[in-house]
Amino acid sequence: MNAPLISPRPQTPLLDRVRIPSDMRNLSAEQLKELAEELRAETIDAVSVTGGHLGASLGVVELTVALHAVFDTPGDRVLWDVGHQAYPHKILTGRRDRIRTLRQGGGLSGFTRRSESEYDPFGAAHSSTSISAGLGMAVASGLKGESRNVIAVIGDGAMSAGMAYEAMNNAGALRSRLVVVLNDNDMSIAPPVGAMSAYLSRLLSSRSFLSLRDLAARMAKRFPKGIERTARRAEEYARGILTGGTLFEELGFYYVGPIDGHNLDHLLPVLRNVRDADDAGPVLIHVITQKGRGYPPAEASADKLHAVSRFNVLTGEQVKAPPGPPNYTRVFADALIAEAAADSRIVAITAAMPTGTGLDRFAAKFPERHFDVGIAEQHAVTFAAGMATEGMKPFCAIYSTFLQRAYDQVVHDVAIQSLPVRFAIDRAGLVGADGATHAGSFDLAYLGCLPGIVIMAPSDEAELVHMIATAAAINDRPSAVRYPRGEGTGIALPARGEVLPIGRGRVMREGTDAAILALGPRLHDALAAAETLAARGVSVTVVDARFAKPLDTALIDRLAREHALLVTIEDGSMGGFGAAVMQHLAWAGLLDGGVKIRPMVLPDRFIDHDSPAKQIVEAGLDAGAIVKVVAGTLGR
Repeated sequence: MNAPLISPRPQTPLLDRVRIPSDMRNLSAEQLKELAEELRAETIDAVSVTGGHLGASLGVVELTVALHAVFDTPGDRVLWDVGHQAYPHKILTGRRDRIRTLRQGGGLSGFTRRSESEYDPFGAAHSSTSISAGLGMAVASGLKGESRNVIAVIGDGAMSAGMAYEAMNNAGALRSRLVVVLNDNDMSIAPPVGAMSAYLSRLLSSRSFLSLRDLAARMAKRFPKGIERTARRAEEYARGILTGGTLFEELGFYYVGPIDGHNLDHLLPVLRNVRDADDAGPVLIHVITQKGRGYPPAEASADKLHAVSRFNVLTGEQVKAPPGPPNYTRVFADALIAEAAADSRIVAITAAMPTGTGLDRFAAKFPERHFDVGIAEQHAVTFAAGMATEGMKPFCAIYSTFLQRAYDQVVHDVAIQSLPVRFAIDRAGLVGADGATHAGSFDLAYLGCLPGIVIMAPSDEAELVHMIATAAAINDRPSAVRYPRGEGTGIALPARGEVLPIGRGRVMREGTDAAILALGPRLHDALAAAETLAARGVSVTVVDARFAKPLDTALIDRLAREHALLVTIEDGSMGGFGAAVMQHLAWAGLLDGGVKIRPMVLPDRFIDHDSPAKQIVEAGLDAGAIVKVVAGTLGR
């Protein structure tokens, strides 16, 4: 039995006095420490009600307080990379009264969002964008003659993406006023943090040291070139040996750290020194934090309670949904494991999402055939392509919204070379509380235009098992299987999938008046609509397309010839499956005074976070909407 959710609201007398960041700038260091503890308690309590990204937010509480206490936000810009750690930031920036609407329909976004607050200067939900965007802001401010600080807060995981280094390389060359805070919560870069490190960080970030360094640099320029280079590198490498910052120095950043990201006595003076430096160029401050900090259940959890459902604050116990069918992600993982057991050439690749894609299960079974490449989708795709050239069978499991980041590699490194990389595209369609940034709205359009690719979409979890087997059998071209987030239908699952005939759909119900050609899980709405229409005297054929490419042209032609109306339905944008069907019918001459066609797709706008069921209704892709389209078009 689930533990009750009700717990006493935390007492937050100091936080109650802070409506916006300017309210905290006259507080003492001791008061800011108290404020941080109250902010942590408020964050825990709020997320216990809404669910969301808890561990990351708890890890940046002190950093959030310090940034808003030191810098003049919103005039100074603070960018949170990814944005899922910005819950404390939202509480401090005028949104505390709405924090318990987080990720709910009509409520606050789970990420930073420009339209939500002037304190969110850049919308983020994909990683590794903050330094690029921050550099753009810094350069724009300089061109306009404005003086402001721009601070990009980026995690050590996000620093694994090439885009972050592209931005740092550019920032180092431009010498723009940019502060990058590297939030290192994995101890993957830093040596131990202590008093000596904090002292050195304060010293190295101080105006006196920067001035002395500048003076030494000017003096060194008067020396012969060889001595100048030696003097400059001696200073940089000495600091690198002490602090581990040589890489960032080589990219043109002035490195400070590492410092304890939970110690305001360390954070505040360093941030003030950096704020007051006249012309230090780009600066990187390396802070060490702990995900889930200050909440024992999170600290004890393997994933630090990174993403949680509603939970009991006292115990950390999360509310479990009633037992139901397995979700698509797990079905994919189990199906891939079954294929891999029969074929040693199958390998699995993901980009920092082994749990999210289900490949943690694969890794437990076949650790030597599982590859997590970090937040590097471009590399993941080309890495898979390289494996395919050597006869391996790579399955590249990436969320639809993240695969967008590797589109060039999909085109050039996979499709043009007709390499048999298999794309397992999770989170296809609408995704609920994560909203538009994480919705898999566009993969049918951006993949469907590529010559030669096979694209499949299962209508239920048993179909997904068959499609994984089918993808494993396709050895002469790329293929993709797109499947939704969430639970399946509860249908019985085969122990191992059967290879489907490529480009062939299946008729689920025969009728005479209208035909509904459904791709993916919208099939069940189509069948429900057909039942409702039958009660109104409208006879409807329903077809599970199975393949978005290649199309089952023979079946589509028959539907067009034998019915007055053909409706296509998919949970993707315009330009996808329905567009391909119309293209075919147009060239087949079947639209020349013949069948009426109505493509049902996601509307031409982004759909905000809400429950998946409400999003489908808002998108006009539910059974009721199908009934209206069919009945309205036929005049029934």
